[in-house]
Amino acid sequence: MTENIISIEDFKKVEIAVGKILSAEKVPETDKLLKLSVDLGEAAPRQIVSGISMYFPDCSVLVGKKCMFVANLEPRIIRGIESQGMILAVSTEDGQFSLLEPDSQIPIGARAK
Repeated sequence: MTENIISIEDFKKVEIAVGKILSAEKVPETDKLLKLSVDLGEAAPRQIVSGISMYFPDCSVLVGKKCMFVANLEPRIIRGIESQGMILAVSTEDGQFSLLEPDSQIPIGARAK
């Protein structure tokens, strides 16, 4: 069992949305960071900074992917760049990694219920 137990009320506050990655670029002078432009079905794309660069040496493979994002995370400045959300992924101790991707028929902007 995990040590970080949260209440169902806390979990209900997390807004998880389907987003499409419009662009991805390595953040200069960093080993891990990518700057993503993401369409979450809103008026304008969001900028999201993520520490997933080591899994995507050619970050252009991310462009066009639909993934799951935390949409209501407080914005944060990371290496001078504002991040307006978080991409969801899983990894294992032996180095396996996967982005959380919805079924292809689920539309951009759909929210988890």
